[in-house]
Amino acid sequence: MTKEELERIISKGEGLTVEFKLCRTGLTNSVFETVSSFSNRYGGHIVLGIDDNRKIIGVNKNSVTDIKNNFIHTLNNPQRFSPTQFSSLEEIEINGKLLLWVYIPVNSQVVMFAGKIYDRAEGGDIDVSKNSDSISQLHLRKSHEYSERKLFPYAKEEDFEFKRLMPKVRLLVQSRMPDHPWKAMSDMDILKSAGLYQKDRETGKFGFNLAAVLLFGKEEVIRSCTANYLTDAICRKENLDRYDDRLIVNTNLIDAYEQLIDFIAKHTLDRFYLMDGQSVSIRSKIAREIVSNSLVHREYSSAFPAKIIIEKDKIITENWNLPKYYGAINPKNFTPYPKNPILANFFVNIGRADSLGSGVRNLYNFTKIYSGKEPTLVEDDIFKTFIPIVFSDKSEINDVLIDNPQMSDILNDKMSDKSKMSDILSDKMSNKPQMSDKMSDKSEINDVLIDNPQMSDILNDKMSDKSKMSDILSDKKCAEMILAYVEKNDEINVAIAAKITDRPETTVRRILKKLVYEKNLNIVGGKKNRKYTNDKKYTEKILAYVDKNGEINTAIAIKIIGRSQATTRRILKNLVCENILNAVGGNKNRKYMRKK
Repeated sequence: MTKEELERIISKGEGLTVEFKLCRTGLTNSVFETVSSFSNRYGGHIVLGIDDNRKIIGVNKNSVTDIKNNFIHTLNNPQRFSPTQFSSLEEIEINGKLLLWVYIPVNSQVVMFAGKIYDRAEGGDIDVSKNSDSISQLHLRKSHEYSERKLFPYAKEEDFEFKRLMPKVRLLVQSRMPDHPWKAMSDMDILKSAGLYQKDRETGKFGFNLAAVLLFGKEEVIRSCTANYLTDAICRKENLDRYDDRLIVNTNLIDAYEQLIDFIAKHTLDRFYLMDGQSVSIRSKIAREIVSNSLVHREYSSAFPAKIIIEKDKIITENWNLPKYYGAINPKNFTPYPKNPILANFFVNIGRADSLGSGVRNLYNFTKIYSGKEPTLVEDDIFKTFIPIVFSDKSEINDVLIDNPQMSDILNDKMSDKSKMSDILSDKMSNKPQMSDKMSDKSEINDVLIDNPQMSDILNDKMSDKSKMSDILSDKKCAEMILAYVEKNDEINVAIAAKITDRPETTVRRILKKLVYEKNLNIVGGKKNRKYTNDKKYTEKILAYVDKNGEINTAIAIKIIGRSQATTRRILKNLVCENILNAVGGNKNRKYMRKK
């Protein structure tokens, strides 16, 4: 949510899908009554810090942390909400006043708060707990709209993989929220809390619903309960008529998520980006949004198989959909609508999806970082996404052209014909005579640079003539000197790297960037105090200890690698971000285990 969007919502005032609450220092039950009513009707926006006259009062900044924690814990408390919910408040400042905002999605089940059922009308939240007709209408509307609620009363516990998958679920929720209520619940209590085991209001029977079958069911049970459930993952880069690699996934959604994430990782390049001082895998962020969207937001009553297709320049996804509107999605003004609220809520709880609407914005943000382009999402009977991706170093070449405007002049003036290019390359790439036949235009030069990293290395420095290009120290030699220094001294910065290599700082920065991209170095600190380290030998020691002993904590890791607490925690956090380790427990008792 942006400041401008929230101002637009506030300007329209309260209504069927908008509710203002003052809540300066704490939450009242009326907030949770609105959560119930929004969940049972059309969904909506709750804004804390505004009075009934649309006057922005603001929330007490000293109370914000307690309010946000109370909100999350109450929604996850099965003694207060049935089924439990998962949404979080977001901080937005307007005119110097702090507001808290949350979007509550529609739920596929009737949501109760404190044992009461609330519905939404223009006048506000209405308690319909004693109105049997209103309750029947709620159940009828939801049962017709959401196939995930279809009950299978004859499905028994032996039809599911609870024993294998429930421990994994507990680890996932604890890594996201150490004191998550599911930690202390039995398997059946978790299923009831998540809305996976429910009562059929028409027949009075209790049973597992389709969402439970999809999340925990054995493969043969899933096949018997769904029309044609599978996800067809295809890599098609070279063999355009068929495919280079293929994976057909028809297992439960918990395992399916991991298999599809691994397939995308296998066939795409990873790119790391500095976020909050930490190196983050942008590919992993994009893959998470692609896979969770494909698994959670499809219509499972259709026999249409979902697809994830990886091509040279993009990833395409397709899945059957019950559209609320048609056309391309604009992240700035679209209204999120859950296709399978039970599945979506479960994936949010285990940390494999974000709250409704965040996924689209994340996908736009991360794709722009990864490829410099925006994705396209099209809402129709078949929901489609087109994610532009980069499989080469073109982006690095573009960075060089931007940083060195004279480089474009070199490419235009010195490489306008084959003979000039051949002269430049003669002493450096004598074994590449075929390159002299490729230089008809600038786009072809870019292709050559990608295919021949030696040439890219030569051109990446600020070179105004041929002699300078042939006399410079090779980037490979500089990289070797930098890595040798880090091996001896544990870290290096741009100034030191420039001094030991006798290269300009702009050149050194590019070489360091490449070493980070190739995972030979790690970035520590912000731009002003940035340093580069090599964590590889430390991660190897940590992982060797984990493989031998099953787990490790920060104190033991410090002792093993001999680094500071801050450095050790950073290395452990990176291993978690790279999906190598799982973090279990709170800050004081946190342990790290191999991700299975």
